[in-house]
Amino acid sequence: MLILHCMKQKLWETMKNEPYIGKPLLEQNPFIHCSDLKYFWRVSPHFDNEQENLVLLVIETEELDVTVKWEDLEGCGRTYPHIYGLIRAEAIKAVLPYLKAEDGSWVKNVELQYVENQ
Repeated sequence: MLILHCMKQKLWETMKNEPYIGKPLLEQNPFIHCSDLKYFWRVSPHFDNEQENLVLLVIETEELDVTVKWEDLEGCGRTYPHIYGLIRAEAIKAVLPYLKAEDGSWVKNVELQYVENQ
């Protein structure tokens, strides 16, 4: 299953050639926050005011060698994937630019248009 992780492009640039991605992210949290493709529009407002360029990592969960837990930590009635460990570089299937409208809101990438928002 494909999931998304949003991160600052500068941080991605420091890690993109590593065999495992995410060490700085795990220094801040016990897991790496991700989203199901169909729910990302619900998460994207958290990034509306971000001034730095962002990227979306498209991750194939079947190719991870660490635990992915689907958790509803906020009690919203939806579960979100949390990666408990480093992301194998091979599991990253695409790195897409985080596209924004003039108001700062996320614009769905053409590569993700096939996924219906839920």
